[in-house]
Amino acid sequence: MVYKFRVILDVKEDVFRDIAIQEDATLEDLHNAINQSFGFTGEEMASFYLTDDEWNQGEEITLFDLSESGETRLMEEVTIDSVVSEDEPKLLYVYDFMAMWTFFVNLVAIDEEQAGASYPTVLLTHGAIPADVPEKSFVANDFNEFDDEFNDFDLDEEDYENFTEEEYY
Repeated sequence: MVYKFRVILDVKEDVFRDIAIQEDATLEDLHNAINQSFGFTGEEMASFYLTDDEWNQGEEITLFDLSESGETRLMEEVTIDSVVSEDEPKLLYVYDFMAMWTFFVNLVAIDEEQAGASYPTVLLTHGAIPADVPEKSFVANDFNEFDDEFNDFDLDEEDYENFTEEEYY
């Protein structure tokens, strides 16, 4: 079987690629197909993240294991059909952790392999990649949302600013 993905770059303009890849290919194969289709060199760190219907980031599957425990799942060991299905069709993909190119990877169809076709293949290209990485806004929650938590300890914002570790122990 062939999995057909729409890979959408997280930018204001519509920029996406439709990629067909065999179900038993690895996430590393999909990583390489995404990089080639968007014109990246593939020389930067990257990860896929399992996600839910609202694109909330879940378990990470990395290109290289940089953890101390050695328990990280690696792209080269994970087949596409083991993490993507019609019931769980979405992945997040982040390329270049300094630039944070972020992609929404969505399974749009599962079809039979075409005789004589070579996979992976790019089925459709739409939009141009911006010259510069789009700015990401990582805004923390409003401090006031935590007022109830501070009140549980009889602290206010000024007390917290003067708080030291010695006072905690």
